Amino acid sequence: MVDTISLSEARRIALAAQGFGKARLGVPTKSALARTTSALGLHQIDSVNVLARAHYLPAFSRIGAYDRDWLDHAAWGPHAKRRLFEYWAHEASLLPLDLHPTLRWRMAKADRGEAGWMGLRIFAGERRAEALALLDRIRTDGPMAAGDFEGGRSRAGWWEWCEAKQILEWLFWSGHVTTATRRGGFERVYDLTERVIPADILALPTPEPAAAQRALIERSARSLGIATASELRDYFRLKPDEARDTISDLQEEAVLLPVRIEGASGLSYLHRDARVPRRINSAALLSPFDPLIWERSRTERLFDFHYRIGIYTPAVKRTHGYYDLPFLLGDRIVARTDLKADRKSGRLIIHSIHMEVGAPDGARDALLVELQILADWLGLPEIQIS
Repeated sequence: MVDTISLSEARRIALAAQGFGKARLGVPTKSALARTTSALGLHQIDSVNVLARAHYLPAFSRIGAYDRDWLDHAAWGPHAKRRLFEYWAHEASLLPLDLHPTLRWRMAKADRGEAGWMGLRIFAGERRAEALALLDRIRTDGPMAAGDFEGGRSRAGWWEWCEAKQILEWLFWSGHVTTATRRGGFERVYDLTERVIPADILALPTPEPAAAQRALIERSARSLGIATASELRDYFRLKPDEARDTISDLQEEAVLLPVRIEGASGLSYLHRDARVPRRINSAALLSPFDPLIWERSRTERLFDFHYRIGIYTPAVKRTHGYYDLPFLLGDRIVARTDLKADRKSGRLIIHSIHMEVGAPDGARDALLVELQILADWLGLPEIQIS
């Protein structure tokens, strides 16, 4: 027999797993940030900087106006004190260090030319000597960005990367190098993995691929609370054949409990430790790259909220602006607002606010309060509603 749960229960399970169960603390703390990064499992990195870099926003949504230097320090601070590392997980991501061993199988596949972007795989084979020569230069000269190499400036778009950048990215996929720091706000500076990742993490045993994939699926299930098989795979971008047996095994062991969500087709899987709070106390703006909503079909199923970010849509086809953030209130997404940080003039520009049908009384006022908190966090003294 497969239990059926209500849509409201499923929504509250998902929100609690993602760190939205309780009201924020009065003052954010480093320990609250650490709990958030651990619970989510990854913070997606994206180059878009219309409002703030994507990796900063999920923690803000959950714990409020924390000091962004804390996240920078955890990701790119002194090596011995790091708590996060960069790698390809969902997309380019910041991940807790304990996940490093579980992604080494993916690094090994890239090293063999079996993973990573197709255009980079040539460096695993016929052009491997060139890649290893560049690696030797980093070994000798220290951390380097693509721009430090002769002819190393790229034009926009990864498909127009210079040759040095292509090699560096293959070395990154393959685990030979990792991010030492970010220069000028976003340019990745590479160094040997063994000079960046703490020695105690590198000393952890490397699990077999099947065991690593099992660990990733279980981590996905904890972070999502409730999800379909495809959503469990998508969290760390696993392929169907990398997750099928694992999901079946975890179900047999009662780690994953199959359930049906009222009104939804197909099976979902509930993590055995998932909480079902009676209510969700939240008021949060959500980044388009937030793990709560990045899987758009799941967002629509759980929240009855159709979401497509405008940056990937031609201007004439946009319905809610260029960079619109959903607004979560309680356990519902009740509005969306198109925002821009004008750092030069010190303004948070609100291009539009769209309330959802059925938004409760007071939702707009709650949104305006959150927008003021956001502006203060970003150091923007003025809010302009256009």
